Amino acid sequence: MTGFHHLSVLPDEVIRFLEPADGKTYLDGTLGGGGHASLILEKAPGAILIGIDRDQAALAAAGARLAEHTRNFRLVHGDFAGVAEHLQILGITAVDGFILDLGVSSHQLDTRERGFSFQQDAPLDMRMDISRGETAADLVNECPEAELERIISEYGEERWAKRIASFIVRERAESPITTTFRLVDIIKGAVPKAKWDERIHPATRTFQALRIAVNSELDSLEQGMRAALNLLKPGGRGVIISFHSLEDRIVKHIFKEYAEGCTCPRQLPVCVCGNLPRVKILTNRPVTATETEINENPRARSAKLRAVSKL
Repeated sequence: MTGFHHLSVLPDEVIRFLEPADGKTYLDGTLGGGGHASLILEKAPGAILIGIDRDQAALAAAGARLAEHTRNFRLVHGDFAGVAEHLQILGITAVDGFILDLGVSSHQLDTRERGFSFQQDAPLDMRMDISRGETAADLVNECPEAELERIISEYGEERWAKRIASFIVRERAESPITTTFRLVDIIKGAVPKAKWDERIHPATRTFQALRIAVNSELDSLEQGMRAALNLLKPGGRGVIISFHSLEDRIVKHIFKEYAEGCTCPRQLPVCVCGNLPRVKILTNRPVTATETEINENPRARSAKLRAVSKL
């Protein structure tokens, strides 16, 4: 297995919005290799950092990277969706800020045996936590055709979802689909070549969809995001970086919900629900990477940062 490598996107912007300070407690809910966490502790060496990740390789890499701050961080193996429970075990009831850097890491994509990439032949896995749960192979070989179509259409926003699902079901009847390249060949056969998008590989959207489904990424984002916002102290900051429209839509809508407060129907003349705004949105539009950063780290091209402050 290759060493863990991953460039954190929008590093300056994360620090600018998070405003880390000594004596405060911060949460990195998608720790990865510890890039953003190390920036936080460099800026505020007297702060406490809690890092959560489902990937044991990421936790090991982050632990090594943060070794000089050994008294200032705690690492947790788990899903960010359970952040409240994770922090409760550590005796932490509130935080001064949190960062979420969503999606798949460069290390996960580049490590062949993880099966995230359609560019390398490997077992069809895609689990961020390899110690548990269904693999992508389990999904493509066991899901009913209609459910496969829904996953590929909804999570991959793939216009050829129906044909791809049909081709998968036909091919798995001959023999189980267990490798990335076998699935890539099936997808290529399902999508008419004349309709291939020159900008992206024909398997991109289907692989994204399966990865999201395998890891329950959107459900984890919503559950964890709400929990983290509830854990924020007054004046605390929340920063989230997303990489595709499904994630960004969830982030935008939940931030808006917490910022508006009132849930009464618009036709009512006065508020009767009594819900008050809980956050102030700090980014009316998502913050994106500069051309300089994109040249140094192409993954940053699709990154969108949104931030709030707790009222």
